[in-house]
Amino acid sequence: MTRQPYTIDDLLRVMERLRDPDTGCPWDLRQDFRSIVPSTLEECYELAEAIEHGDFPHVAEELGDVLFQVIFYAQLGREQGLFTFGAIVDTLVEKLLRRHPHVFAGGEIEAVADGSASVEDVKESWESIKEAERHARSRPGILADVPLALPALPRAQKLQRRAARVKFDWPEAGAVLAKLREEIDELERALAGEGAEAVREELGDLLFSCVNLARHLGLDAEASLRQASAKFERRFRLMEALAGEAGSPLEGMDAEALDELWERAKGALRR
Repeated sequence: MTRQPYTIDDLLRVMERLRDPDTGCPWDLRQDFRSIVPSTLEECYELAEAIEHGDFPHVAEELGDVLFQVIFYAQLGREQGLFTFGAIVDTLVEKLLRRHPHVFAGGEIEAVADGSASVEDVKESWESIKEAERHARSRPGILADVPLALPALPRAQKLQRRAARVKFDWPEAGAVLAKLREEIDELERALAGEGAEAVREELGDLLFSCVNLARHLGLDAEASLRQASAKFERRFRLMEALAGEAGSPLEGMDAEALDELWERAKGALRR
């Protein structure tokens, strides 16, 4: 007999059982809000990796792992009398209705708006609504609530997008490219003798400008770097394989031999 699929209620009960003080899991019982943050971030990155590889059966599994993180936080919140899973859902639905007036007329789920809004209209409305929300939470300011915990590249991109809303931005990608060259010159001067702190600062400015260029080109800096890292990994692994076939491990090669292997790997992977 085929069992019925488990439901969200089953998942909530599983979490409740895992945290049962008498019969639960010792590891789960030791966790708190702070301790599971690293797991949450790891699960999100694993989801992103599965999506990048187009491994959609694995995407479904990783989405479940991310959902479990939400359920875990909900259980902790319920135990401490802070919030429940129902409150999480209610807050989310209310926010989605509020932020999509172009879909939900009057903030009602089944009320249909006229549908005349463009993508640009939606973006402008979204940011205006979020700015009003920041003021309501007494956190005004263009750069308010950009999380410090974001990875550096997406955080830089988000800060730049916020600043661009008040026209504090380069006019086009060519201007950013010129700025990038300027930052390279400044880094070279720092490397010539301005000390480690100056080098660190100039390198940060260079990276920030790279993110700015990606944004102006309509690219995501984090995704672009992940793609470049994956390409490097493929090429380097092929270098190792080629070296192994020749009976010459990479560790014993000089720079010229390594460069030759690198070019061979690049050529092989282009074919």
